[in-house]
Amino acid sequence: MLKIGLTGGIASGKSLVAARLQELGAVLIDADLIARQVVEPGTPGLARVVEAFGPGIVDGQGRLDRPALGAIVFQDPARREVLNGIIHPLVRESAAAIVAEAADEDILVQDIPLLVETGQGSAFHLVVVVDAPDDVRIQRMVDLRGMSLEDARSRMAAQASQEARNAAADVVLENTGSREELLAKVDALWFGRLVPFADNCRRGVRARRTNGPVLSASRTDWGLQAARLSSRIQAAAPEDILAVDHIGSTSVAGLAAKDVIDLQLTVADLEVADRIAPRLAAAGYPRVPGVFADTPKPSEPDPAQWQKRFHANADPGRPANLHVRVAGSPGWRYALLFRDWLRAEPSAVALYEAHKRHLAAQHASDPGTAAYADAKEPWFTDVAWPLMDEWANHTGWQPPSYSSVAAGH
Repeated sequence: MLKIGLTGGIASGKSLVAARLQELGAVLIDADLIARQVVEPGTPGLARVVEAFGPGIVDGQGRLDRPALGAIVFQDPARREVLNGIIHPLVRESAAAIVAEAADEDILVQDIPLLVETGQGSAFHLVVVVDAPDDVRIQRMVDLRGMSLEDARSRMAAQASQEARNAAADVVLENTGSREELLAKVDALWFGRLVPFADNCRRGVRARRTNGPVLSASRTDWGLQAARLSSRIQAAAPEDILAVDHIGSTSVAGLAAKDVIDLQLTVADLEVADRIAPRLAAAGYPRVPGVFADTPKPSEPDPAQWQKRFHANADPGRPANLHVRVAGSPGWRYALLFRDWLRAEPSAVALYEAHKRHLAAQHASDPGTAAYADAKEPWFTDVAWPLMDEWANHTGWQPPSYSSVAAGH
């Protein structure tokens, strides 16, 4: 199943988005609703809250007095953490039970107000954030919810900042216009990205790529995107994955590149790579058939030493390549050395970018990037390798060592 984490600041419009996704066919898990259910009268959750905050937070009917509790926790971060420590585990337990009952073909949306604050982003295929400017949200709370200005500001201050939420987002739905405009954005997300993503995962295939070798100017958020993808991939098989590293052109600041994130997943051996392939596919990275090795370089000409496994994105909205290589293998070492050499040497960046632009112009009319990639290979061997090898010897560069970890596999 496809798992979507939905979040947004108070009064951002998240509830409207959740409701629309449910109308379109998503299985919705509402964390706010569950949070209310786990503190209903007679529940262990309510008993623990009363124990922590006193009998004054229960009304005459034995129900939780939310305004009274809110007056305590939204003014005192330490007390808020106590409440979160009681409620969040109960909510996660209930949500997990719903997830366990969902079908493989379902698109499951978890509406979690504090998704970013609780660090749950790596549990989802995508995180969707509903966003609106702070002043707009404050006005909505005052006008539509009857809050005082002070109360509205304190509620906002208790949540993650707009910057932090958007940094955790794969998709940001801006809600500054009309209700109809926001619903149109939700529909476009559902039909244009979520449905094909789920279908690709179900069939175990990568998303289609039809663009030629179009180079984009270097983007400052490529590293942030790579970090999000890496954390999800790592979570797919944490006991077997030694590392996930951002490699390739998008990992080098200032270097023009195709808008494709390249990641290197390090394993102890190829048996591990094959064993975790189904889990990588379930995480949104199915294996691409027919790709078994890199092109040998002078450092180790034996083709057998360059074996790897190759996976790619099922998500049509974020092209990404996942190169699964064995720790210490020549292909693994080359990828890390090439990245670090480019990061350290501006002249190398200029040299490589000029070569890429020349080839991109030659292959501009191609329907894909295969011919462009093949045309780059001689440059990696004849030009890049001698220069980066010299740089490594001069600087004493060494790749990471995973020998102590790998020994346990």
